[in-house]
Amino acid sequence: MHVEERHVDRNAVETTLSASRALLGVVARSVSTALESVTLPQFRVLIVLSTTGPMRTGLLAEKMHAVPSTFSRSIDRMVAGGWVERIDSPDSRREVIITLTALGRALVDEVSDRRREEISVILSRLSSADRTLIQTAFATFAEAAGESSTEELLILGI
Repeated sequence: MHVEERHVDRNAVETTLSASRALLGVVARSVSTALESVTLPQFRVLIVLSTTGPMRTGLLAEKMHAVPSTFSRSIDRMVAGGWVERIDSPDSRREVIITLTALGRALVDEVSDRRREEISVILSRLSSADRTLIQTAFATFAEAAGESSTEELLILGI
């Protein structure tokens, strides 16, 4: 089904762009502490594992758009740091499964909690009526935008 294009007021675009920058600031601040412990690509691995569960090394490398040999060295560092662990696949001796450790899960949860807290603080500065307007507007915007794929969001470690 083709959606008819409509003229959009430039101010609406600029206002939405401004709001997106504010939200990106929240994302950046929420992940900054995590990046003192892991690199952004490593954090992206933690995000994928936290949303999909344990995964074969090759498939995880593919999802990360990484070269398998380079990716394996990164996983070595993540195992050494306690963020993930390798387990033998119950289906094949040749396959290794990468799984998130409790420490890795805690880091992902910490970032998510920090993001929720900052959003709560921002929303608390608004009146109840404005919070309702924003909630409705964001729900409408998210529906119009459609669900972003995990791969799209990985760029930012979300």
